[in-house]
Amino acid sequence: MTTNQMLQLSLFLIILLALVKPVGLYMARVYSGERTWADPALKPVERGIYRLAGVREHVEMRWRTYALAMLICNIAGLLLVYALQRTQGLLPLNPQDFDGVAPDLAYNTATSFASNTNWQAYGGESTMSYLTAMLALTVQNFLSAATGMAVLIALIRGLSRRNAQTIGNFWVDLTRSVLYILLPLAVVLALIQVSQGVIQNLADYRVVQTVGDDIAQVLPMGPAASQIAIKQLGTNGGGFFNTNSAHPFENPTPISNIIELLAIVLIPAALCYTFGRMVRDTRQGWAVLAAMSMIFVVLLGVATVQEQHGNPLFPDTVDQTASAEQAGGNMEGKEVRFGITNSTLWATTTTAASNGSVNSMHDSYTPLGGLVPLFLMMLGEVIFGGAGSGLYGMLVFAIIAVFFAGLMIGRTPEYLGKKIGPFEIQMASLVILIPPVVVLAFTAITVLTDQGIASIQDSGVHGFTEVLYAYTSQANNNGSAFGGYNGNIPLVNTLGGIAMFLGRFWLAIPVLAIAGSLARKQTVATGVGTLPTHTPLFISLLVGVVLLIGALTFVPALALGPIVEHLLMHAGKVTS
Repeated sequence: MTTNQMLQLSLFLIILLALVKPVGLYMARVYSGERTWADPALKPVERGIYRLAGVREHVEMRWRTYALAMLICNIAGLLLVYALQRTQGLLPLNPQDFDGVAPDLAYNTATSFASNTNWQAYGGESTMSYLTAMLALTVQNFLSAATGMAVLIALIRGLSRRNAQTIGNFWVDLTRSVLYILLPLAVVLALIQVSQGVIQNLADYRVVQTVGDDIAQVLPMGPAASQIAIKQLGTNGGGFFNTNSAHPFENPTPISNIIELLAIVLIPAALCYTFGRMVRDTRQGWAVLAAMSMIFVVLLGVATVQEQHGNPLFPDTVDQTASAEQAGGNMEGKEVRFGITNSTLWATTTTAASNGSVNSMHDSYTPLGGLVPLFLMMLGEVIFGGAGSGLYGMLVFAIIAVFFAGLMIGRTPEYLGKKIGPFEIQMASLVILIPPVVVLAFTAITVLTDQGIASIQDSGVHGFTEVLYAYTSQANNNGSAFGGYNGNIPLVNTLGGIAMFLGRFWLAIPVLAIAGSLARKQTVATGVGTLPTHTPLFISLLVGVVLLIGALTFVPALALGPIVEHLLMHAGKVTS
């Protein structure tokens, strides 16, 4: 890795870490009901929303009521997105006269955007009208991100309260997440993007002459900047255009590239500080962030180095390293304007942060380079994870970690002064086990059916990795894909929709159950046998638990895919 490339990666991490405290502190004040700089402008709007919706701001909910409200909100959003897609041919703001979306694809897309997955089995500029993009997809980007943040805040309250029966009000947490956090940041980001050349209009598609009088190209138009801003900030990832963040109308400059990257992980990283502040011990938040960052940096290095080494099956006459400062290595599927470093940084960041946007094709990565984004998703999208969902997933791993530690020393496990009992471990086990079961079962179903096999572009181990990647992405609510896999067939649309729904809501419910259980407990005094959860020892234990569970669950599947492909690729080099 060159000095230039190391500086690029280091600059990204330095800026991110510098933003964690101020943004995290602001979010902690929002959720704690403290006064913020935005109150004079937004407090009247917030109260007006409560009056219109009939929400009593100070009436809190038990965990079951909170979970029910969360499900009602998101299922209603899912049905609205489905209806708008099916009827878009009859609705305005459709200059291309797109027909209604097919039932199986509309179902898959509605579930995708409701679950914060943003898996796309369609081309945005050739499928969705402007009205659908704005009223269905963009609105759902806000709501799905705010839902994850609300569930996290409920869990934090469960950890910080004593003898409490309630964990907050879902409608209040949802409203504050959108109004005070997501909306202001999205407006600022959209304006910055427009300044860099990202389009934002309602114009008809334009036909322009390119080379010669008889050659023309259709340039898609539309309200792109507004959707891209929230897709990145909310760790959604759905592209306005089919080629996503590789498209010059979505990501035109180096400045837009680095700003969008920072936007993807800003909220998940800053929520770690929010967590520490709300439990009245910021060391806890920094410890969790340190565990996330350690895994991220190591896997980012693996992906970058693997792509820089290139493909050993190329003949010696092909120089893959001479221009390493600009491109070099494996440039297949990557934009020359981004090069390897910014491509692997994007791939690692988005799959760490539950954001499905891409600026290069993961299907074209080397086997071990492609293994990195796949493995990051297999860890449960907890490094840094989705907005809210990543941190509550990591906190579940923290509960598992203290349970393991308690088994080793023969002491009842505690986390932040709360004793961890059988119920919390049962719920945590559901959170850990549901995504792998869905991923492995649905992958097996697909590769055993004729329709599933027909959707795979490549034969052999790479084709298996394409399927494995798809269901890993869907069950963990990421949304990225290996480009060689055709996801727009009834089997994949149906199974994928189920995977995305289970991977989102059947994890959020056990997390809320843990929150309710912990809120009712009294805090126990710290003793000589208490495991400190802010020290390097605990950080190492947490990292080990995350990696161990991920490895034990998925290494057999990885061995059938990218690992054996890597071995075969190098064997081909030796025997050629």
